[in-house]
Amino acid sequence: MVINILFFHKKKEDVMTISLGFPESFYPNDWLQSVHSTNHSFLFPLEDHGNVDAESIRTLFAPSAGAFYVYHPSKQRRSLNRAIDKLEAGGLPGFEYAISYLHDKYRQNHSVSSLSQTGQTIRLFLSFFKALSREDIKEIKRSDIAAYVEHEKERGLKINSVRNHLHTVYAFLRYLENNDVLPADILQKKIRLKLPEVLPRAIPAEDLQKILQAITNVRDHALILLLLHTGMRIGELLRVKLSDIVQSERKILLYLGEKNLHGRVVYYSSAAEQALRKWLAIRQTMSEYLFYGYAGRELSYVGAWMIMQEAVQKAGFEGKGYSLHSLRHTFATHMINAGLRLEVLQQLLGHLTIDITLRYARISDVTREDAYFKAMEIIEKGDRHEYDRVNPELQAVFEEKKLLGPHG
Repeated sequence: MVINILFFHKKKEDVMTISLGFPESFYPNDWLQSVHSTNHSFLFPLEDHGNVDAESIRTLFAPSAGAFYVYHPSKQRRSLNRAIDKLEAGGLPGFEYAISYLHDKYRQNHSVSSLSQTGQTIRLFLSFFKALSREDIKEIKRSDIAAYVEHEKERGLKINSVRNHLHTVYAFLRYLENNDVLPADILQKKIRLKLPEVLPRAIPAEDLQKILQAITNVRDHALILLLLHTGMRIGELLRVKLSDIVQSERKILLYLGEKNLHGRVVYYSSAAEQALRKWLAIRQTMSEYLFYGYAGRELSYVGAWMIMQEAVQKAGFEGKGYSLHSLRHTFATHMINAGLRLEVLQQLLGHLTIDITLRYARISDVTREDAYFKAMEIIEKGDRHEYDRVNPELQAVFEEKKLLGPHG
């Protein structure tokens, strides 16, 4: 594409034409399609056209001058482009289908990390498939997937990582099946990896009390209590804005989940409410974020991590491995041990499936023993009472929001 720019002086005969060349293809290609091309000339008056040269014209039309619209792809688009470039460069079998699959995830508004990790996992899988001297993705077999799993384990990856990679590969194969590239039987009898049964570690009550007592800063106390009494991930809390808090109902609106891209509502206790009110009374009004750092931006994860580590050190528990995420585990364990139904806890924690929430259902022997004798006492008396619930006010909110129905 060539743009002719005409410069004229006050005299009609003094006309100067400079042609600027632009490449026919500009990456990404879809941007050019939305730009209107023209062969018309642009006229600009100059007092002295003798000093005009091509370099000055380029400066005039530089992006900083605001003369042309400059395409700035989003972070998601840049992540997609990088993944596509690597797939194209490798010339791997089935890379065209992989690119199509990534475009589909991009249209579904998957996160930057999701696009990047998916692209990398599929690229490594296709590389392994090629190493088996296989050239046609349509000929993939269940034995190829099994060999891939063994290869990932032999690389020294943890079983959780291998499981996540396998899940990504199966999602890609499902996409190929839905588009009639692969037969349906490729997904029959999927390979299942047994994960180690590790119960998320909660902070014991006596240690938790000492940690809370070690926090004297008003802001830090509010941050830790909100994590402990809502079950939020630290990344979710750091993105909370003042407009997301409904103080009259003691709830916080999370419009986009950190991991599952689903919004949800969390509730906070009366103790967290008191700590929050104290913080709101003294915080500056320059930032829209509840907890802010430099120049009013959201508080960084490192800043929040230092708050927790300082409290743990003051309490004398530096070697116990307590972290910000331990507060989420503590919330979940306490709520399930107090009788909160699993489907409600799933909603509060933002888990996509209840299988993840079930990790917290392995309660202690003491809790199980107390629950048994309490239930048996009710049965022997002939009474029919619902199991006592923790925090009646919170339960009333759940009932109101219809979170206690058979489908959660």
